[in-house]
Amino acid sequence: MRTQYILRAATAVIGFALGTATLSANADQLADVQKAGVITLATDMHYQPFDFVKDNQHVGFDKELWIEIGKEMKVTPKFLDLPWTTTLPGLQAKRFDMVNSPVVVTKERMTKYHFTLPFADATVALLKRANETGITKPEDFAGKRVASQRGTSQQAQLEAYAKTLNPPAKVSAYLNLTEAYADLANGRIDGAVDSITLLESVAQTRPDTFAVVQPSFGPKAYFAYLARKGPDSDSLVAAVNDAIRKIEQDGRMEALQVKWFGAKQDVPTGDFEPNL
Repeated sequence: MRTQYILRAATAVIGFALGTATLSANADQLADVQKAGVITLATDMHYQPFDFVKDNQHVGFDKELWIEIGKEMKVTPKFLDLPWTTTLPGLQAKRFDMVNSPVVVTKERMTKYHFTLPFADATVALLKRANETGITKPEDFAGKRVASQRGTSQQAQLEAYAKTLNPPAKVSAYLNLTEAYADLANGRIDGAVDSITLLESVAQTRPDTFAVVQPSFGPKAYFAYLARKGPDSDSLVAAVNDAIRKIEQDGRMEALQVKWFGAKQDVPTGDFEPNL
């Protein structure tokens, strides 16, 4: 996967040397992707059930959905496994075509990036140890140690919520949530924060170890994929959205949601104003 990035970078250098500016003001990402027959995507493969590694293979909802999107667009998706904190800067640096890690749609991000249609619930919630009887609601995390993933909207929401508790919760941030879940299971922290879709998957996979704290404490939010903001990406995002609509209409989306999330997810099917 990293070889793909090296090849793309080398191609860009050669193109510049020959005077064929592939990323000019009039560039069209969709045309470039279709010509190459490949769409290169950045993902964090530590985000079950969306993207994770099982038996040394990348699996999850995102991979299977992008295979279907690729069929509709007649291109092959190529996945780069990158830490979340590098994906948005890498997108701006044009190191790949889009981010296929699920990204929470926020008002601020919409000013910087071009989002696709949403495909999953991203409302933020809390995870606890299954045998922890002293925590039954979000307010019970007052004074306790709670973790999130670094550089995410979930981290920002946790930090804001922690300050409303008396005493405030003690917040820490991890590079990936796999490490946070391990520390939660071992008692090093008291809770972990992420979107409800992910936490429910974790709890269903390990019901003797984890439980989701109800209700969710954050406002309603949604996951989507994103591209660079600008006219060169308009046609690419439009093509991805057309593919998503077709996948929704013929039932493939619901099948993937049931397979990976346990139930169909109700998400906006058009433009919407994010709560965050």
